[in-house]
Amino acid sequence: MLIVMKQDASHEQIAAVVKVIEALGYEARPMGGRSRTAVGIVGNDGAVDPGRFVGMAGVREAVPVSQPYKQVSREWKDDRTVVELPGGARIGDGSVTVIAGPCAVESREQILEIAQILRDMGASALRGGAYKPRTSPYAFQGLGEEGLEFLAEAREATGLPIVTEALEPGLVELVADYADVLQVGARNMQNYPLLRAVGRSKKPVLLKRGMSATIQELLLAAEYVLAEGNPNVILCERGVRGFDSASRNILDLTAIPAVKSRTHLPIMADPSHGTGLRTMVVPMSLAAIAAGADGLIVEVHQDPPSARSDGMQSLFPVQFRELMERAGTIASAEGRSLTPAPETSARI
Repeated sequence: MLIVMKQDASHEQIAAVVKVIEALGYEARPMGGRSRTAVGIVGNDGAVDPGRFVGMAGVREAVPVSQPYKQVSREWKDDRTVVELPGGARIGDGSVTVIAGPCAVESREQILEIAQILRDMGASALRGGAYKPRTSPYAFQGLGEEGLEFLAEAREATGLPIVTEALEPGLVELVADYADVLQVGARNMQNYPLLRAVGRSKKPVLLKRGMSATIQELLLAAEYVLAEGNPNVILCERGVRGFDSASRNILDLTAIPAVKSRTHLPIMADPSHGTGLRTMVVPMSLAAIAAGADGLIVEVHQDPPSARSDGMQSLFPVQFRELMERAGTIASAEGRSLTPAPETSARI
């Protein structure tokens, strides 16, 4: 439930509403907005009697939140959430932010080289896996903390903020020491201890949709993060399981407007995992921008055939340059623009 305050409500009146909520055994979340101040009720399993608040000084109305995902819902917050990254990128402000990099950090030389290439081509952030969840236990699992150190060095050299995955709750603190954005991968979308852990970290979270997850399940997963007090969540459509072998997955572009109609959180698209084939990445990236995606997360490698993971879906640098040129055109046609690369004087 939201307790919507009058425009002229005093701090004392808001505090009185908070006191009543806490007396009921719930948590109060005061929220300022452009058109209203509201106090959200968190922690209730069932309905709260609005009569406890209607008539209190400064209260305009008590509004039930009908969705099971409360804080994620647009009923809870009408203003769009904008997630700010170091370097100036603002995901959700109407621009198109492009995060790019290899599937996995393979060596210091590899990540430093590709980071510089991507920054020079206009990427706003660098992705790269130090810990890799692989289907086969015998596949390359990542370099671990050494990979995080290489990512941090690439950030220092290029100014690109780092997006990388934390696989389990016990790794969140370590990964957060290096990363600017904590990624929760598709396989972990419903790993609730992990969601709570990244929620407590306070670092922005990139939450990918599970391979067979509904939109409601994705939004409920995001609710776990917000429930821990972390409002900086970026959703990601990365493809769902299909039945046709023509592509690895089905990039569900209908999820983008569907999510935007239900939540204030930004949503990006991952056409690399969504298709599994580099020939499809550029056209599906452009389609995602046209559908309203707040950004893209794309895999790029200096030499995809030699990549230790996901080489088939990784773009060559020349293909990424083409993507950035065409993405700018599509964004401009929609009255939008690409988020520029961060400014830095560092060079490798």
